[in-house]
Amino acid sequence: MNVEELSRELAEGELRPAYLLAGEEPLLRDDALLALRRAVLAGGPEDFNHQRLGADATAGELRDAVATLPVMAEHRLVTLDDPSKGRRAGAKALADALADVVSDVTAQAQTVLVVVSAKPDRRSRWVKAFQSPAAVVDCQPPKGQRALLDFLRKEAKRQVLTLAPGAAELLAERVGPQLLVLRQELEKAALLAGAGEAITRHHVEAGSSLLAEQPIWDLTDAIGEGRIDTALVQLGRMQGAGAPAPVILGALASHFRRLARTRSGASVPGPPFVVRKLEGQARRYSLARLVSCLDAIHRTDTALKGAGALPPDLALERLVLGLAS
Repeated sequence: MNVEELSRELAEGELRPAYLLAGEEPLLRDDALLALRRAVLAGGPEDFNHQRLGADATAGELRDAVATLPVMAEHRLVTLDDPSKGRRAGAKALADALADVVSDVTAQAQTVLVVVSAKPDRRSRWVKAFQSPAAVVDCQPPKGQRALLDFLRKEAKRQVLTLAPGAAELLAERVGPQLLVLRQELEKAALLAGAGEAITRHHVEAGSSLLAEQPIWDLTDAIGEGRIDTALVQLGRMQGAGAPAPVILGALASHFRRLARTRSGASVPGPPFVVRKLEGQARRYSLARLVSCLDAIHRTDTALKGAGALPPDLALERLVLGLAS
């Protein structure tokens, strides 16, 4: 199922015992997890009933978590970060146990298990365990112009916005397959249009001109090529021009996901000169380093949402320095 189908099921009151949020688009994973958290906890005390386990969790910790009873609520939520990202020996033990745990939770009604994985190995036993009544939620980024336009139109409907002819096409052309940036730019265009007014191409042009004047790929290229001074200068220019921190962060996440795909030998769609540039940048990093970079981007995202002590500008500056080093 996709995120839209998941939301529809949850709205109808259907709650499965286990879900695998599988795919490389963090916005879709976050949307799916938010929908599940609201449905499972349903107003109950989250501190007692939502247990988060990292990739380095042990098999015993996972079993204990799913066996714990909810407190003053009907259900309990257990979320597990990508088990394949843990230490090698522990990751194997956790993956072996996970397949049995998924089977176990289908026999009870109090705990919902959610596993989040960007690139799960579909051949592994634990992934195959997510069959009905459990479910796999597809969180892959849209591929191709048609899928991107479909996302934009559904996002406009979700925000109760009207898109005039050509607005979605222009927005997709200017931003590309960066879903977080698309959501931000759509919200910005809606503010320019005014309450109840349709978003036109003019609003898209006015709202996204900031990104057009300060191309974000200048920043990503400087980082990927290790030009630290240039990267910091470009970041400062964008911040000075008012570029929203989540927009910059979304572009960095998208770029480093493409570098990781390139470094692992997977194909990345795009014009030949773009592919060659990605290949050159990817050679600067090991695959393990790229995974660490993506983790750093994720931690910065969490910090920007209020979990960090640093101001957004300083958090981004520290991130860019680390990515380009």
